[in-house]
Amino acid sequence: MFDTILGLPVHALVVHVVVVLVPLAAIGIIAMAVHPPWRERFGWAVLLIATAGLVAVPVATASGKNLKNRLNASGPVARMIAAHQHIAQLVLWPTLAMWVLGVLLVWMHRRGQTGVAVTAVALLSVVASLTAAGTVVVAGHRGSKAVWACTISSSACR
Repeated sequence: MFDTILGLPVHALVVHVVVVLVPLAAIGIIAMAVHPPWRERFGWAVLLIATAGLVAVPVATASGKNLKNRLNASGPVARMIAAHQHIAQLVLWPTLAMWVLGVLLVWMHRRGQTGVAVTAVALLSVVASLTAAGTVVVAGHRGSKAVWACTISSSACR
């Protein structure tokens, strides 16, 4: 199912959704955590972006496995793909935590809650957002190295 669309690997298409939307949602959730009035104004838009990013993560992971099986890589490229896959498998969990805490932050704001509980959720949402964005950046960097290392630097594939 998550193999190709019009002859292009699904992974190459959907991974860009993750790479753009998860860090964008992280910035939005951090902004809402730091500046409470933005929870009312931007809450639903940020949660929509976070939801789309979260939904794209398992699609990217499944399509990445299919692409790996198609490539039949060996040597240094296979090691780079394995390093990418190792980190990419972790992306779901901080992204899910970021989403849950973002939803909770907006929900608590809408209910008019204030105090220590809201501050704790805001702080945890910042940590989860930084972790989600950081994991996406590291996984994306390792994935692009696996794709482009042999093209840009032919010595990497010897």
